[in-house]
Amino acid sequence: MENDIQWIKTHCGRMDHGGCALITGVRDNVIVKIKGDPDGFLNRGYICAKGLASPGRLNHPDRLTHPLRRTGGRGEGKWERISWDEAIGSISENFQRIKEHYGARGVAFCQGMPKGIEHFVLIRLANIFGSPNVVSVQDVCHAPREVTGLHTCGFYPVADFHLKTRLALVWGSNVTRTNEEGEICSLLLDQIRSGTQLIVVDPRQTELAKKADLWLQLRPGTDAALALGFLNVVIEERLFDEGFVEAWTYGFEDLARHVKRYPPEKVAEITWVPPDLLREAARQYARSRPAAIQWGNAIEQHMSAFDTARSLVCIMAVCGNLDVPGGNIQANEPNILALGKFVRADLLPNKWKEMIHTFHHTIPKLMTVPPAFLRKAMLEGFPYPIKGAYVQCSNPVMAYADSRMTVDAIHQLDFLAVADLFMTPTASLADVVLPVATHFEFNDIGHYGLGHGYILARPKVVEPPEACWSDIRILHALGRAMTPKEYWFDDPDDLLEALLRPSGITYGQFAEKGYLKGGDTFKKYESRGFSTPTGKVELSLSTAEKFGLRALPECPQPPADDPDYPLILTSAKDPFYMHSSYRWVDSLRKKSPEPVVEIHPDTASKLNIHDGERVAIETRQGGITQVARLTDGVHPNVVNAAYGWWFPEDDITAQDTWTRSNYNILTSAQEVGREFGTPNLKGIPCRVRVAGRNRKLVS
Repeated sequence: MENDIQWIKTHCGRMDHGGCALITGVRDNVIVKIKGDPDGFLNRGYICAKGLASPGRLNHPDRLTHPLRRTGGRGEGKWERISWDEAIGSISENFQRIKEHYGARGVAFCQGMPKGIEHFVLIRLANIFGSPNVVSVQDVCHAPREVTGLHTCGFYPVADFHLKTRLALVWGSNVTRTNEEGEICSLLLDQIRSGTQLIVVDPRQTELAKKADLWLQLRPGTDAALALGFLNVVIEERLFDEGFVEAWTYGFEDLARHVKRYPPEKVAEITWVPPDLLREAARQYARSRPAAIQWGNAIEQHMSAFDTARSLVCIMAVCGNLDVPGGNIQANEPNILALGKFVRADLLPNKWKEMIHTFHHTIPKLMTVPPAFLRKAMLEGFPYPIKGAYVQCSNPVMAYADSRMTVDAIHQLDFLAVADLFMTPTASLADVVLPVATHFEFNDIGHYGLGHGYILARPKVVEPPEACWSDIRILHALGRAMTPKEYWFDDPDDLLEALLRPSGITYGQFAEKGYLKGGDTFKKYESRGFSTPTGKVELSLSTAEKFGLRALPECPQPPADDPDYPLILTSAKDPFYMHSSYRWVDSLRKKSPEPVVEIHPDTASKLNIHDGERVAIETRQGGITQVARLTDGVHPNVVNAAYGWWFPEDDITAQDTWTRSNYNILTSAQEVGREFGTPNLKGIPCRVRVAGRNRKLVS
């Protein structure tokens, strides 16, 4: 019955950052078939398991389909169904009440990773409401790379795989298994097939590591040391681009003296990467021009994120790979509405002075509040109390370091509203829960504001259930209810039209085109310099003293050996889920039914652990259980645990649902990096044993 199927093109979203062009087959308002679009700008026909399974979200029996209001104690699971007018009115009334008592800054507007323009509509709402506090997990995802790039070279250096590169250095990135901000594997794999060399830096033997010419299996959490070792080799052996360094860098001599402290032999002691392997990798990268560093957000999940990102930008710069075709480029945005205008930044001109993290002296240009500092405000009232929160596209109980701290902080709120597709551990603690539309059920724009130089059309392909609203529509309604209506429209889709207006096309025309991309121009610094105080790449930061930063990237020592916790804990994203989402989609759950911890066979043998056995993983912070999988793809001293696990099939009100296997029971937010408020999510001392043997889990 193919003849009665309507085929509609769109782009994937919310199963990851999105970016895969899709062809969806629709019959009677139901998606009956889905496939990758061979003309896709990024994916060229590729589609992952999550994309194939994505229609399974739409008609799931446990999907939220009506607004709910809490009737019992927080987290008791007692709800009453309410109308949308009641829901919007309740949120508006409570936020206005908090604003009267604590000021607008007493309300936080929280988002997970940006999934469409809803993140920027949320910022717009916060700005118009008067709150400087938009909270996001950018401290461990994107901000360290982007903001460090802004301070070092004036832009966010993006790997250019659309044009030929001689070598790809993939550092903490696993693009064949997860989609990081549109860095889909298709373009990189095409490069490799056409002869591009591949070097992979990763504690695990990923699929890309198996394809690599060189695989550097570093100790988790020691990326900064390894990058400084690269710089030592490049500078000591004079493999750098002398013309670029002379004309376009500031502080090279200081950097050269500094990295003498990091010869490969010393770095090997810290990172476990053999000196000769480090030397060979550094030489290959430096001699291959152009070369691109595909850096993933794994490098941002340590307190040393700033130093790691600084060191990697310095490597790009001294080797002449900044803003050249096939290198790490300053992407040119298409002619669309600038972010500041879209979010109405003009209405809160002194925002940076009032944001929570400003009082913690974080790095300038960090524009979202790190979760560690949000919870301190909620629990301790520093720098001022947070009493209300709106949460969308996020599940903080599972996503933030130290899940117990998150739950304790939520209990201190006067009011919490959560918009989600499903009743999550975070939504179960809310006062009002709002049912959202899936990305197939509303018009959206992908990749706005991510700095990659393009935006993607995500037109609606089916109608949502009657009482399910898109995040954009919800925010638009809240804006009209609790801020001046003059800043909003009659139709929330007009926000998309406003964003596109400078391009001269309508949303319908944009959907026909599929994407908009900025023009390709390179070496822009030759005509205008770099957007830094010196006009050059600042290998040594000229603003270091002014902002209280380190002028040169440093290498923190890894934690001292702890005989009680002799192994090193790390984690990786599951290719069948997005963070804590979609374990309730049956087709995905069958592919990844249980939380799995990877252990080297030699280590397992010493601990008398067998494959498939349930084991306890313990840190000084807490303990969980997961299922052992024996593999030589991890180092004997490393265990790789599953992240994001909870059990939606269980009673949502039971604590065990979110504590049993949740990686963030093992992490702490007591100590964080000053620049971004980043906690250590990897490289944590741990121990592993068969569950139930000898002692209880750490509480």
